[in-house]
Amino acid sequence: MIRARASAPAPVPAPVRLRTLVCLVVLALGAVVAGAGTSRAAGYRYWSFWESDGARWTYATQGPATARPADGAVNGFRFAVSADSADADRPRGTPDFAAVCGGTPAREGHKRIAVVIDSGTGADAPAGEKPPAPRAECARVGEDATSAEALAAVAKPLRYNSEALLCAVSGYPASGCGERVAGGGATQDPSGAPETSGTPSSASAPAAGGSRDGASDGEGGGGPSAGLFAGAAAVVVLAAAGLWQARRRRG
Repeated sequence: MIRARASAPAPVPAPVRLRTLVCLVVLALGAVVAGAGTSRAAGYRYWSFWESDGARWTYATQGPATARPADGAVNGFRFAVSADSADADRPRGTPDFAAVCGGTPAREGHKRIAVVIDSGTGADAPAGEKPPAPRAECARVGEDATSAEALAAVAKPLRYNSEALLCAVSGYPASGCGERVAGGGATQDPSGAPETSGTPSSASAPAAGGSRDGASDGEGGGGPSAGLFAGAAAVVVLAAAGLWQARRRRG
């Protein structure tokens, strides 16, 4: 009995092999990009410093230790988890100098600064701590005072680290300073507008202070990870090997 002989599969044309290779490379690049987004998800827990233009908050271009606001300015401090200044949560509530300092009369040789202090949400808080409610205070300080001195006039005790990073306002949080937090920024709570209080007494404060975008250990939250470079290298190797094989078969 004669058995039918199985025929060999037809060779895959080179254009088809090349298209398949391109699809694999695109899928691999997609996986690398997704991994890159995951690697940048980490953020830092810290106090950010904001200034008001009268209608909205803008991230300050200098630290509170060097900023010297004029009479009628509004400064904001927000505690949250964020990767950088572009990702930082603003203080909640509309900045309003009149609402905060309207009952504080002007005094010669002094200036009035509305200071909004937003300690963030429970999602921003370190483990075991509860953020105080947002509040706003009117600081009446010397004409040459910095934003750090205005903050100290209404929100002691303050805590700084050895790099002059603002770590705590009114004792919150009790520990930690710019530590890295896995998982990225916390969800902003739209509720909780700052409450105004009575006129505080005038006080001077040390010129130390400053808030920044990163952590005190100098780690960056947005740089590419080793996994990203490894994935990109794997894609390059895969593409080179596939092209070499395709040319070899054509030859």
